[in-house]
Amino acid sequence: MPETSASTTAPAALPVPRDGIVGAAPYGAPQLEVEHALNVNENPYGPSPELAAAIGRAAAEAAVGLNRYPDREALALRADLGAYLAAESDVRAPAPEAVWAANGSNEVMHQLLLSYGGPGRTALGFTPHYSMYPEYARDTYTDWVTAERGPAPDFALTAQDVTAAIAAHRPNIVVLTSPNNPTGTALTLDVVEAAADALAATRGLLVVDEAYSEFRRDGVPSALTLLDAHPNLVVTRTMSKAFALAGARLGYLVADPAVVDSVRVVRLPYHLSAVTQAVARTALAHREELLGKVALLRTERDVLAAHLIGRGHAVAPSDANFILFRTFAHRDAVFEALLARSVLVRAVGPDGWLRVSVGTPENNAAFRTALEEADPR
Repeated sequence: MPETSASTTAPAALPVPRDGIVGAAPYGAPQLEVEHALNVNENPYGPSPELAAAIGRAAAEAAVGLNRYPDREALALRADLGAYLAAESDVRAPAPEAVWAANGSNEVMHQLLLSYGGPGRTALGFTPHYSMYPEYARDTYTDWVTAERGPAPDFALTAQDVTAAIAAHRPNIVVLTSPNNPTGTALTLDVVEAAADALAATRGLLVVDEAYSEFRRDGVPSALTLLDAHPNLVVTRTMSKAFALAGARLGYLVADPAVVDSVRVVRLPYHLSAVTQAVARTALAHREELLGKVALLRTERDVLAAHLIGRGHAVAPSDANFILFRTFAHRDAVFEALLARSVLVRAVGPDGWLRVSVGTPENNAAFRTALEEADPR
């Protein structure tokens, strides 16, 4: 899809969108036909034919009842997600009422800002950050303000940084990301605790976006371990990345049930289809297979990071399935040269930096070869 659609109607005859929409482009990373798509942090290993067949059977069973609305509370799915998190992060399984699922973690974040943002309210993030955060704020009439992360290449964020920014901006919502997109940087729990404590006095909401959490290194904890101690904390996850389920669109959060109830108020009716729920539950039942390549992707990430450092690039330390690295040449020229070699990466983050998703060993080898040609040194 193009960023804008052609219209044959005279502009003066068209309705006028509200402020913030005129001239804005819809979100979208390039979707190009290339041999090595390494730009949107997908898991390159899809379901096996056997699992695809199981997903198909689950969808077919759901299809028999598509004349009826889906289960709008999706409690069975929410229970399955809680059981998964208990095993994945070694926490007490959250009750279904403490879990919420939606159409990707994008919709989860949008619902949170609908519930806790709005006119006269402020959300705070730390740059560089995921490009959609300001869009959630725009859509909900929430003021979006930022503070800087630490200097490159670590892009670290400390408890002192966060508490100082909260004191300066007095936000209603703070968004932290671990691992952070686009840098890959993970947070230590003292940063999360400091933010939750600083917001508690004004009853502010802390959201920790853990979309890439399954790729974190051994010993890096999840903010899920802090939920019992901080009722103003929300942790968001997705099945798009490690679960190789980007096409299914399933994201979720864990929080105090009162926070979940607030989100339920603003959700659209029957927002999660019966097919989506069936597919997600089948995937969770087969999580050993779907998550089976995570260890390989983590190893490939570390090997690729070492290669880039060896070439002289500055590299942000990553706990995700992507790497942010700095080029010495003009980044747009390097991007185009890679694309000409059928390797698609992402020009994102500070000027001069590119982000490459970790793919299969074959993808990663092709990227290394293309980069040698695109940016020789």
